[in-house]
Amino acid sequence: MLPFVAFGQELAARGHEVILYANPFFGCYATDAQIAFVPMSTVEKYSSLFGETAGSDPTKAFKRVAQHFAEICPAYYHAMKAKILPGETIAIGNSLLFAPRLLRETDGIPCATVHLAPSIFRSNLSPARLVPHWIDSRTPGPAKRLAWWMLDKFFYDPNFTTPLNNLRTELALPRLERIFLSWIHEADCVVGMFPDWFAEPQTDWPKHAIWADFPLYDHGNQVPLSHILDEFIKAGPPPVAFSAGTATSTAHGFFKTSIEACESAGLRAILLSHFREQIPASLPNNVIHVEYAPYGALLPRLAAFVHHGGIGSTSQALRAGVPQLIRPGAYDQFDNSSRAVRLGVAQEILPKRYTARAVACALVELTTDNSLRRHCRQVATRLIDRNAIACACDSILGRLAK
Repeated sequence: MLPFVAFGQELAARGHEVILYANPFFGCYATDAQIAFVPMSTVEKYSSLFGETAGSDPTKAFKRVAQHFAEICPAYYHAMKAKILPGETIAIGNSLLFAPRLLRETDGIPCATVHLAPSIFRSNLSPARLVPHWIDSRTPGPAKRLAWWMLDKFFYDPNFTTPLNNLRTELALPRLERIFLSWIHEADCVVGMFPDWFAEPQTDWPKHAIWADFPLYDHGNQVPLSHILDEFIKAGPPPVAFSAGTATSTAHGFFKTSIEACESAGLRAILLSHFREQIPASLPNNVIHVEYAPYGALLPRLAAFVHHGGIGSTSQALRAGVPQLIRPGAYDQFDNSSRAVRLGVAQEILPKRYTARAVACALVELTTDNSLRRHCRQVATRLIDRNAIACACDSILGRLAK
C-alpha cells in the first residue's frame, strides 16, 4: 500500500486531484499524506484474511488471496467508476487489482499498472522463482512451456481467471484465457518498480514496460521511531529485527523460534508485528515488541534484518545496507529472496527449516562478517538519491495524461 500512498502524494504535489481506494486499515496513511481516501471493505475482513493465509503453505495462501481479490474487485470497479470525469480521469492500480484495467475496457479510462516485484513478469529465458523448487534458466524449453501451462490451467485460471470472467460477463466484456500470460500487462502504461540490477529485464518481457527503481516510501516522514524503541536501540549493541510481514497474523511459531535463536546467539531483538496476539506474552529483557517502525529510520541501526522476503522489506534492507536473513513463505517472496542471495547480501532459510539452532548460526555469521556488511553498504550506494516515484509518475503522465 505504501508505494501507492507515495504515488498519491507525488501526483497531488503536481496539482492533480487524487483519490486512494483501499481497506480502511490504511486510512491513516492517506490522512497523514493529505490525500482523499475512499474506504473499501472492512478492517475486520482485512485482519481475517491474514489469519487465513498461513505462510507455510504457499498454494493455500495464494488461493485465499485470489479469492480476496475476486471478492473486492466489483466494489472497487463500481466505486471508481462513480468518480470518473470523462477526459480527465486516469486509473493506477497494482498487479492483482483488476478494476483499473476493466475501466479501461468499459469506459476508455487511461490505465497504468504498477508491478512492485519482478516475479509477475513471465519469462522462459530467466523464470522467476514462484515456489521453493521451480523451473529455471537451465530447464529444457518444452518443460518450461509445460510448467507454465499447468500453472495456468490448474491454479491461475480456476482462482483468478474464472472469477474475473464472471465479472466480465456482467460487464458485457469478452471472456479471457490465461490472463497471466499477457492480459496482466495490458495497460496504457506498465511500470516495474525495481532497478535492472535487481532484476534484469528479459527480451521476452513486455516490450512496452518501463522500469523505475524501488519506491522506498516507508511513512517515515510522518512517523519517526518511537521514544521507547529509540531508547532500546541505544541501550546496547545493534539488535536484530524480525518481521513476518504486515500480511501475516499467524506467525506465533516464527516469533517464538526467533526469540530462542537470539537467546542462543546472545543477540538483542526487535519483534515487528501489527498483531500483538502472535507475540509471546512475556518477553526477555533483551527483546522488545513494536507494532510499527519506519524502515528508513530503523534498518540502518540494526545488526541484521530477518524477514519474509516481501519486496518492500527486501528493498528497504538493500537501501539500509543491512545483512538479511530471509524466510520466504509465499507469493513473490521466493523470487525476491533468490535475487537478494545472488546479490550477496542475504541468506535464506525456508519455513520448514527455520529452527532456533539454524537461525542462531545464520545470525552469528551475518552479524560478525565485516566483509559482508561492507558489501551490503556498497549495494546500498546504488539507491542513494533515487526518486523512483517521481520518475514513474513522469512516465505515467507522459503516456496517459491528455
